[in-house]
Amino acid sequence: MTKPEKIQKTSAEWRAQLTPEQFAVTRRGATEPPFTGAHYTNRRNGEYRCVCCGALLFSSKDKYDSGSGWPSFTRPADRDATATSVDTSLGMVRTEATCARCDAHLGHVFPDGPPRETGERWCINSAALDFCSSGSSKGHDDR
Repeated sequence: MTKPEKIQKTSAEWRAQLTPEQFAVTRRGATEPPFTGAHYTNRRNGEYRCVCCGALLFSSKDKYDSGSGWPSFTRPADRDATATSVDTSLGMVRTEATCARCDAHLGHVFPDGPPRETGERWCINSAALDFCSSGSSKGHDDR
């Protein structure tokens, strides 16, 4: 996959497009409370896309229950769809995951995922994701 074309909008444009929770998470780096997100217990087959720009980020085949309270994935659908950086907020060092296309904050990547897979746990906020079920005629499912 080639690098996606960057999408840039003003804060006002993002606020008009997103719910207050989606804006807080994706544009301000907030975290939704654990065990509350719409996609945490989703077991349907499909794709998880960026709520801001629609980029394909994760597949249900890579989703697993980590017990953390957030949707967890062993890998992104394509490494070029996501970006990572060092996050030193909250007095700890973590790896932040963002959408490579629009720089939306998605969550964090931890090295405690299933060892038979990638060993990674992509711990992602539901508010950063749209779910599209396999075979959905609409493209995106309602939350």
